[in-house]
Amino acid sequence: MHEAGSTSRYPGHLYTDAADASTVSMKILVVGGGCREHIIAERLSSEGNAILSAMKNRNPGISRLSDAVLQCDETAAGRIAGFAREKGADFVVVGPENPLQAGIADELASAGIPCFGPGRDAAEIESSKSFARGLLSRHGIPGNPEFASFDSESDAVRYIRSCGHDVVVKPSGLTGGKGVKVVGEQLRDNAEACEYVGEIFNRGIGGAGVVIEERLRGEEFSLQAVSDGKRLLPFPLAQDHKRAHEGDTGPNTGGMGSYSISNGLLPFVNAEDRNEALCIMQRTLAAMRSEGREFRGLLYGGFMLTDGGVKLIEYNARFADPESMNVIAVARGGLTDVLCSAADGSLSGSLSFEHTATVCRYYVPHGYGDRPVKGSPITVDEEKIAAEGVKLYYGSVNEKGGKLTTTTSRSFALLAKGDEPWDAAARIERAGQHIGGLVYTRKDIGTREEMQRKRSAGEALHRV
Repeated sequence: MHEAGSTSRYPGHLYTDAADASTVSMKILVVGGGCREHIIAERLSSEGNAILSAMKNRNPGISRLSDAVLQCDETAAGRIAGFAREKGADFVVVGPENPLQAGIADELASAGIPCFGPGRDAAEIESSKSFARGLLSRHGIPGNPEFASFDSESDAVRYIRSCGHDVVVKPSGLTGGKGVKVVGEQLRDNAEACEYVGEIFNRGIGGAGVVIEERLRGEEFSLQAVSDGKRLLPFPLAQDHKRAHEGDTGPNTGGMGSYSISNGLLPFVNAEDRNEALCIMQRTLAAMRSEGREFRGLLYGGFMLTDGGVKLIEYNARFADPESMNVIAVARGGLTDVLCSAADGSLSGSLSFEHTATVCRYYVPHGYGDRPVKGSPITVDEEKIAAEGVKLYYGSVNEKGGKLTTTTSRSFALLAKGDEPWDAAARIERAGQHIGGLVYTRKDIGTREEMQRKRSAGEALHRV
């Protein structure tokens, strides 16, 4: 564990194949109905806890693990707190960002129920991009690109027109990972960026505020760490794939899949890069505490390795989706103990990590990212998928009479381990033969060819 604001170097992860530590049985409510919450519920159940769940869509995997299920809007903080009291929940783990923004942790605290997830004020590190950028700026924390925040369309447009560089346009609030647009990718030029700013304000996307940033070039990576407000316990690194189609093309999505490698780094990230990212997170944690916004929960930094070092793309206030599946799958030790101790401000316990690579690939409805096909039947042979050595985690699906259909969001994920990412990817390819329906996945995630491209990209960035 690492003290917030510490300047000591990150000593690296301990890797082991040791069995999970035993934990005291509890009754734990998991809020959220996606793949991320499925693997969290599975892990907490495996540690001897009874599971309760609250979710919008009735996730079949989570439902099977649960003693009781509340199907409701996940931002209905009062209703969920009432359910927790009624069922005698000892602890609550919040998966998605929207309930945190809605103040579910504060509502549970008022009810005397401990929760893993920050209060509304601390969750603003994710729910307000302008707050996050301003925090780093106020405290002199490195990692910020050139940026400016606006609550006026005309001021934002004037700023973009004065820029001598390509920009990134970010709605200030939450957009499910789909609101950011980059000149040279989703936007042709800065003139089109001005048009998108108009759309944000006219449609109220992400709360009718906008952050304009200098476009960075490099490779993105995710660093997740459990925090008790003072210390950080980091997980291995993972890399997400936001674009809908192979070769990183198509619209932004909530994430099409991710991978990790056996040493806890990435093909393009070395230990010094990771230390730099962790230091930014440590200083951010100290800054939050100094401003009366102590952060207890999962702090997740989305970073980019550039030719000028490590830069912060954004912060999130919860486990990543899909990257949480990669890191929880290789974690060994009592996750229950770690989450509970973080929630009460006294982080203890330990996690170690298997020396193995992982690949996670989402299966999504045809048209996902633009016009996803809703209500289409899906067939999933769970036994044959398991026989391939692959784990299945359900996401946003509807189940009726034992039949599965798509929603407009990601349907389910397949996760595999291997000595190398391409070994895990090959297992997923074989398991994919046991899936039917109008769903697709990105088959380039974790391949040998992709890993070579990532390695080459890292070499080029480090040479500059």
